[in-house]
Amino acid sequence: MWLKNLVLYRLSAEWSVDADELEQKLAQQPLQPCGGFQMESSGWVCPRDDGRFLYQQQRQWLLALAMEQKLLPASVIRQEAQDRSVAIAAQQGRPVGRKQMRDLKMQVMNELMPRALSRRRTTHAWIDAAHHWLAVDAAGDAKAEQFMEALRRADDDVHALRLETERSPAAAMAEWLVKGDAPGVFTIDQDLELRAADAGKASVRYARHNLDGKEIRDHIAAGKTVVRLGLTWNDRISFVLTEQLQVKRISFLEILKRESDTEVEDEGEQFEIDFALMTGELSLLLADLVKALGGEKEKA
Repeated sequence: MWLKNLVLYRLSAEWSVDADELEQKLAQQPLQPCGGFQMESSGWVCPRDDGRFLYQQQRQWLLALAMEQKLLPASVIRQEAQDRSVAIAAQQGRPVGRKQMRDLKMQVMNELMPRALSRRRTTHAWIDAAHHWLAVDAAGDAKAEQFMEALRRADDDVHALRLETERSPAAAMAEWLVKGDAPGVFTIDQDLELRAADAGKASVRYARHNLDGKEIRDHIAAGKTVVRLGLTWNDRISFVLTEQLQVKRISFLEILKRESDTEVEDEGEQFEIDFALMTGELSLLLADLVKALGGEKEKA
């Protein structure tokens, strides 16, 4: 189970919940399938097929929130309501009014909803209880906050704040590009997005492009903000760092994957090996990333 994106939170040092206690709290709010007249439902599911709502490996934990949504496109409701409105208009001898059309759409939706198919999406999160990290595998802040709201409902003792560093990622990435070098064991890759500061928010994107050129420095000198930058950590993990301090498009390089390609007896054992390897490496990466960004910002 390899995480692809990380929205990073810092757990309060005072939060010392036991893993078994947290699992019991998650188990009290499991995913319930959407009812006949329910458009969506969310709840906790087992990250592995072992009946447990929290996967535990030492002080590294994995949990999963699932959301089930009915697939009932607005265009389908609109078309069915329009077809019915034609017959109704002919029957009553006048066009269907706005309020009548709204009521008709609601009637169509209520009739179709029990027969609609459902789609399930699962969001995973990794808790490094040893180092007080919580990372949600989400591509954006909205999905991550949705996960965190569900976690706080399950355990109101959870105190987690978005990671903040002394240096903003945008300023640090701009400096690295101007210098042509990233600090420590990081190297600059070939993906970049810059955005203008004016109202137009014009952006420039580079993909698989050498970023050593003068044009990059000229864009930065002209005031463009570095929105995202591709980086590699220690020749083992490549990723994209964003101005919001998100770690996206994580790719575990071949040298790391080869270490997990050992002879195993079953999928469960492989999962354990992969999870141990992934969490160990990501913990080191996050520590180095925070250091490269000037350390964590002290809370007021």
